[in-house]
Amino acid sequence: MRLSCAGRTDTGLRRSANEDSFCVREDLGLFVVADGMGGHVAGEIASKLVVDETVQFVAGTTITAASDTWPVPFDRKLGRNGNRLKAGLLEANRRINARINDDSALQGMATTAVAVLVDEIPGALAHVGDSRAYLHRRGEFCRLTSDHSWVEEQVRAGTLSEEAAREHPWRNVVTRALTGEGTLDVDVAELTLEAGDRVLLCSDGLTSVLSDTAIAAVLTSPLDLEEICNDLIRQANEHGGPDNITVVVVEADAS
Repeated sequence: MRLSCAGRTDTGLRRSANEDSFCVREDLGLFVVADGMGGHVAGEIASKLVVDETVQFVAGTTITAASDTWPVPFDRKLGRNGNRLKAGLLEANRRINARINDDSALQGMATTAVAVLVDEIPGALAHVGDSRAYLHRRGEFCRLTSDHSWVEEQVRAGTLSEEAAREHPWRNVVTRALTGEGTLDVDVAELTLEAGDRVLLCSDGLTSVLSDTAIAAVLTSPLDLEEICNDLIRQANEHGGPDNITVVVVEADAS
């Protein structure tokens, strides 16, 4: 199955620097969005490090098997791609720790991440934090990830509506991120694409101002992938652009 993709990042209207990073690697079937935290220098370093480390790990494990030596225990509940994404993010978390140990000025840097790897069946989706993945399939639109954030926990508990969560002063508080500290818990699920599917990966600079309904209207439109990215960023900025905005769109073609 052939993949088409597009990606774009924008500083937004209220930030002086862009701490987001992303990659679109059709050759690897790998797509990643990371949203850095910890100041305009440190956040950018953290997000870029996670993207680069994930790409490097995935590229270096194209022919590995469960019987090979892995840097972390192979999780037999996951497919090979699920293990590649999980191990790549865990290795990236260790790299963050090493960078902080080398430079105390980077103390406190962290990043969220969401990644899709679909170079074989089954594919995989992994995420940490509040960067999201959405899927449009056969006319149906759904969110594939659950935010690791304080407001999302309140939404799930029924104490906040989605509209109130987007305006809440604690909307940027994440409960899980790649910080370089402790044991990282990565959510991993299988994701096998079908012809006609569209997947959207994005940072919370998009979802903090646009509802799922508004995002769905763009993702399911007849616009081409570049235009979808441009329109999503345009709408986020029209709603104030309070944060960096990054979007990656992947489409599975029948050929």
